[in-house]
Amino acid sequence: MPAVKEAAKVYGGSDVKVVSMSQDDIVQKLNTALASGNTKGLPNVVLIEDYRIQGYLKSYPKAFEDLSSIVDKSNFASYKFAVNMVDDKIYGVPFDSGVTGWFYRTDLLTQAGYSADQMKNFTWDDFIQVAKDVKDKTGKALIAEDPSDLGLIRTIMQEAGTWYTGKDGKTVTIQNNKPLKYALELYAKMMKEGLVDKVSGWTAGQQSVQNGNSASAVIGSWYSSTITASKDQSGKWALAPIPSLPESLGGEEGKTYASNSGGAGWYVLKSGDSSKDASAKKFLQKTFASDKDLIATLGTEIGLVSTMNSAASTDVYKAGNEFYGGQATLADFLSWEADIPSVNYGDQTYAIESTMTGALQDVLNGKDIDTVLADYQKQVESQVANAQ
Repeated sequence: MPAVKEAAKVYGGSDVKVVSMSQDDIVQKLNTALASGNTKGLPNVVLIEDYRIQGYLKSYPKAFEDLSSIVDKSNFASYKFAVNMVDDKIYGVPFDSGVTGWFYRTDLLTQAGYSADQMKNFTWDDFIQVAKDVKDKTGKALIAEDPSDLGLIRTIMQEAGTWYTGKDGKTVTIQNNKPLKYALELYAKMMKEGLVDKVSGWTAGQQSVQNGNSASAVIGSWYSSTITASKDQSGKWALAPIPSLPESLGGEEGKTYASNSGGAGWYVLKSGDSSKDASAKKFLQKTFASDKDLIATLGTEIGLVSTMNSAASTDVYKAGNEFYGGQATLADFLSWEADIPSVNYGDQTYAIESTMTGALQDVLNGKDIDTVLADYQKQVESQVANAQ
């Protein structure tokens, strides 16, 4: 992994061995090892997704090192600590940000009649009208969406400070969840009115953006690598904050809102050898937990959008990005993530979403949304109870 290899250079230790594997492989190995109680063969330091970590921390609390002594909470985006803490102890070093942004083609939005200043001040209700204007004036869809993907639904929920479960991460809150209902209605409206490029699968969504079938994407900061892969579109893209919540959900006109999609943190797995565990903590302390220059380097080399607040003072984060017309995109992302509401994802997010895909299909098929949410409240309650 490039980030760890760069951190190893900074740390200067010859005993740092880097093993790269996909998140799916990490999850599989962790599940097997932690369930059996045999962690031999696992790395000392591991990167784990924010949506998954609470499940591990709650199920295997003795398997992870307490990192409270090496993490300064004031130097990281506050929303990260809703997922990497248990009982006031910090178990993870926040890493990449999933702060969301509205990536858009300036040429297409200008053709539809919208200026850069206007793009900064839309509500989700306005989003529908923008989609209609883009369709009418350019023939393009505003966004690409896979009907089995709940990413946009999730973004709106966290923007409102809610989730599929309550603050305890356990109590199911699907019925009477106003942000969830609003997001589903908005999604269904755009689908039914043909305002999105309907795709199947992740790659198809990327292709829609890259080939110009869709004029924008509302998604996590990490998606920039997909946007910038189309070198011939350099200078034609810009970034705006995501639309704000409507007044019905507590939104205020003109106020910038923020949300999150994805992200991960660094964790130390106890090895049974206290010296190795101490070395692993020291490695994180000297690198990802404190070194803003390392973070700046990663911003240049891999496009990292960090959750480390002090990174904002580095030249890399202040610099304009030529691809985005000179916009200082890293600085914008860092400023928006400070406003991301903290949400406890609990330990069942992916399992719940596998069920909630059915709810989305029911809404798209015209079923009464209140009835759908009431039905899925019961289904997910049963699902969560069986998982405990």
